Order: sequence, then structure tokens, then C-alpha cells
Amino acid sequence: MNNINNRITKLRTSLKMSQEQFASLFEVTKQSVQKWESGETMPELGKLIQMSKKFNISLDSLVVGSNNRTSEGSTVKSIEPPLENLNSYESYSSYIMTEYMQSYEEGKDIEPYKDVFQSIANLPHGKMKEKLCDVLYTVVMNCPQRSDYKYIEPSDLEEIKLLRRPHEVKGTVDKSRLESKIHGAWMGRICGCMLGRTIEGIKTNELIPFLTETGNYPMKRYIYKSDINDEICKKYEYPFSQRFYADALDYMICDDDLNYVVLGQRLIDKYSRDFCSRDVSWLWLDSQGKCMYCTAERVAYHNFVAGFLPPESAIYKNPFREWIGAQIRGDYFGYINPGDPEKAAEMAYRDACISHVKNGIYGELFVAAALAVAAVTDNIEDIILGSLAQIPYSSRFYEAVMRVLENYKNGMPEEEAYKLIHDEYDEYTEHGWCHTLSNAMVVTASLLYGGGDYSRSICLAVQTGFDTDCNGATVGSILGMANGLESIPEYWGKRYNDKLETSIFEVGTVKISDCVKRTIEHIEQK
Repeated sequence: MNNINNRITKLRTSLKMSQEQFASLFEVTKQSVQKWESGETMPELGKLIQMSKKFNISLDSLVVGSNNRTSEGSTVKSIEPPLENLNSYESYSSYIMTEYMQSYEEGKDIEPYKDVFQSIANLPHGKMKEKLCDVLYTVVMNCPQRSDYKYIEPSDLEEIKLLRRPHEVKGTVDKSRLESKIHGAWMGRICGCMLGRTIEGIKTNELIPFLTETGNYPMKRYIYKSDINDEICKKYEYPFSQRFYADALDYMICDDDLNYVVLGQRLIDKYSRDFCSRDVSWLWLDSQGKCMYCTAERVAYHNFVAGFLPPESAIYKNPFREWIGAQIRGDYFGYINPGDPEKAAEMAYRDACISHVKNGIYGELFVAAALAVAAVTDNIEDIILGSLAQIPYSSRFYEAVMRVLENYKNGMPEEEAYKLIHDEYDEYTEHGWCHTLSNAMVVTASLLYGGGDYSRSICLAVQTGFDTDCNGATVGSILGMANGLESIPEYWGKRYNDKLETSIFEVGTVKISDCVKRTIEHIEQK
């Protein structure tokens, strides 16, 4: 039986129904059924659909043909995204032990569940593991704070303000120097970023021997393409052959540390200085594809798409919520608030809370405030203390940065200061390497031990490892603001020919001088 008329006949007779009975079910005459079965006419689509629903058979089997009655339900399949196609940042189960460490460090009474976390982490990647991690997420969200936890670390701005220790910022904006300072901040960030970008992700067990072998330790210059040969590539695990090198560039290439400064400028252009956190989330979705965002930012981006709004977008299944991502996004808010660290920090908060909590937020407040203070003083201790005045004194961030400052003031040698950072944070784990605190300590130490010298400071920030491009960029930005463009030797920035590449939609490559000009205009909008 190949035709629809034969299939209708077979269906009716298998149900032991007369033509009259069959016709009554579909409100047609016996003659209509006779014509269907003889092939003289064909049922309307609506009648075929009624038959399909009435007898629980697929429309395909009725129209296309099948010798078996097929339940429509059996053709419905569950469709889920294959987890192996997801980037690890997008899979909560991939970083479930990072979640454990993060939860413990922020004071949650999570230790009784450690073995459970570890057992689930050891499972093969797949749907079952992801579902079990959903349960662990519920545990995390409902876990109380430990009674012996000594830190108070709010993520709410008004609560943050209640826990600040003020530090008077002395100095006023010198308008005759403002353009040089703003240009210095932009260029300082770009050059410091490129210094560290070449070796981003390398660990010091390879970095120091490589720098020594190429005559660049202590660091004093960019790493060159001419430093790399077949012997170097075979000797080290780090993929030197796949990196970009400053001596092979005539413009500054795209980097997320620089995209965020340009995005900050576009944020003010589009939403004004009164932007809200939701505006930032919309700008992210409108400006770049998801692959340009990493760790906490990637999770937040996914959460925006799923309908989460700030600050929930920073919390939902985000084990990276205190990593460095927000700390690299605060520069522009400092640039446009010279001499006003409180306003700079308040703007930075609106940005940070979409993807981070607690010390992750404080990192962005610290950098934004540092740049606002650096606009009116070149005193490094004042810059650090003026920045700390915008974050809770009861936080791990405040304690960590103050420890670096106090050790410096007590005469601790440079080598020992950096060793202490490495002793406290393990650069060989992603959590230690990428955490806000470890990198904030590197930035602080590099500002202090660099003595205000641009070249020495960015080289210190990079040669110690951790997140090299982020730290080189932040140190360079602060010193460029503090001392102006003329303090940055031409060696570092002239090669880029005033051009900065971005991955931002409808922006592409920009002129650095145009970015400086627009920054000044945003300052004047205060």
C-alpha cells in the first residue's frame, strides 16, 4: 500500500470501524470517506491533522507512508547542547574546584563538602557531572559564613562606603598638564600591555630562564621576534612561535585589556556619565561576540543572554567572581574623573558589579581611584592610599595591598617582596594566577619598587609573572597619568604610529590621539 487512500482504509479497518463511524468522527459524510479510500479525492490537511491527533499517529506516517502505526510522542526527541562543544568557561562543572576554593576564601562554611566537590570534579565531563554540579551550586548559594571569618566584604556600594577609611588627596588638576597626563595614561597602558602580552600565560619557571638566555633579565625592553629561534621553541613548553612581538608591529594589536578602555569611552558616549549597570550589559552584548570575553566576563555575558540582570549576572554559576577581569576595566573611569577618586570608584562600581563580587569589585574601584589620584599627584604612596580609601578596610584586598606597602616602608628588599606574593598565591593554578588579589599585589609592588620610573615599573610588573599583560597595562596606565606622556621613552610607544586595533563592532582600529581628545571632552562634561 503506497497511497494515502490505502493508508486511510487500512487505518479504519484496523480499528474495526465502518465508513459511517469513521465519517462521524471527522464530521464528514460516508461518501467523503468512500472518495478518500477510492483515491477520487484526498482529505484536506485539517482532516489529516485531526486523524493524526485522534489516533495518536504521526502525520508523516499518514501522509508519507509507513506499515506501522507510529506514536507521535515517540518522534519527539530531547535536544540538549553537547557539553563538549562548550568552552570550559561556559561549563560550571569544568571549574567546580575553583568554585570550592572561591567559596572557602570568601568565608563560606564549605569545607564539610570538600570531598563531595572533589569526587564530582573527578567525574568524566558530561551531562551527569553538570547536573551534580547544579546541586553543588545550590549548596554554595545556601552555605552560611564561617563564624571565625574575620573579613567583612560587602558587594553593595552603600555598604562599601560605610567601611572606608578616608585619605585626603592633596593637589588639584593642572589643566596645562591634563592632556599630557591623559595621553600618558593611554600610551602607558598600551605599551605596558604589549610588554606583557607577548608572554601572557607563561610561568616563571620558564620566564626567568628565557629572559636570562636572551639578555633581558632583569627586563629592560620588549621581547623581540628576533629573540625567538628553533632552539628556543624546542627548549620551552611556552608557545613562543605563536605569539606577537613588538618589533614586528607598526600598530597596537587588539587585546581585551585595551578593548575595555575603548568600551568605557563608548559607554559614556552612548549613555553619558549617568550610565547604569544594565547599560553596561547591553553595551557588551551590542559591541562584541562572546569569544572576546573571558572567565567572569564570559559567564556574565552568558547570563545576560539568559535574562539575568546585574548584580545577579555576577553571581549565577560564576566561579571567577573574584578574578582579575574587573580590575582591568576601571581605567577609563579614572581618566575622566581627575582628582575625584570617589566619583571614579563609584562609576567603576557600576561596571564591576555586572560580573564580580567582593574583592573582584574592589580591584576595579582601586584602579579607577588610583588613576583619579594620579591625575593630581605623582607620589606613589599617596596614589595607593588614596585608592585604598575607596574600598572596605575590612577586606582581604585592603589587607593585601597594605601589607605590600608596609613591607616596602619597613625596608623589605624587592626580591623578597615578590617572593612573598608567590608564596601566598600559586601561579601554577589558574585561581592563583588570575585572582584579583595576587595581581593587585604585583601592581602595588611594581609601583613602589619601580620608584616612579615608567620603564623599570612595567618591567617589574611583567617579569614577576602572573597576569603579565594586565599588570603591565595597569602599572603603565597609572604612571603615564602620574608623570605625563613625556615620561614614557619614545622607544615604547612610537612604533605603534598612533593606531590601536580593537575587536569592537563598528569601531575597528582607532587613533590613540582621537581617544585622548574624546577623553578630555568627557572630563569637561562633569
